[in-house]
Amino acid sequence: MTVLTNQWAVKWIAGCATSIHDHRSELSQLDRVIGDGDHGENLARGFAAVAQRLQENTPDTPADVLRMVATTLMSTVGGASGPLYGTAFLRAAKAIEGRDLDSLAVVDLLTAARDGTIFRGKAAVGEKTMVDAWAPAVDAAREAYDQGLPPDQVLSAAATGAALGARATTILQARKGRASYLGERSVGHKDPGATSTALILEAASQAAKNGEVS
Repeated sequence: MTVLTNQWAVKWIAGCATSIHDHRSELSQLDRVIGDGDHGENLARGFAAVAQRLQENTPDTPADVLRMVATTLMSTVGGASGPLYGTAFLRAAKAIEGRDLDSLAVVDLLTAARDGTIFRGKAAVGEKTMVDAWAPAVDAAREAYDQGLPPDQVLSAAATGAALGARATTILQARKGRASYLGERSVGHKDPGATSTALILEAASQAAKNGEVS
């Protein structure tokens, strides 16, 4: 049985920090059009803090890595993103506690993250939020698992689903948060939260592709 290692979790989060840092201007620009304009900088600061903590003290299990991510993001990221991503990672940590990270565990991790985001944000698919990236990611991951694919390919499918979901938010009208105040004027702009979710799941996929399996 192929499983992801703890090193995968560490590389995933390090990859998140790099990717969010590299795309922080893009994310903030997307947010500037339909939100507060600080999504990229806030999230980059949060993941930089996470990366620093991982360097100082690397947790022993993937669940502990994700729990550290959750608590750090909640304490360092302002606005709605900190609680949303914090809850997502915390639920994900609980879902894989004490388990080998096989394909089913990866699906459960993603499902828990999606459900945590829905719970915290009180959002549904189609409302132009990060849920619109998490939901297709989970659907794609579940389909890959049903086909008997290994965890790295489950994550690859999830990343593709998230990217497509994020892109599809462009045609949606925002129904939640500050973006909803714009009404129809929010149509034509990609959601920043869905975009950062896609970047985070792409980092997860890339870490798995780099051979962090056993």
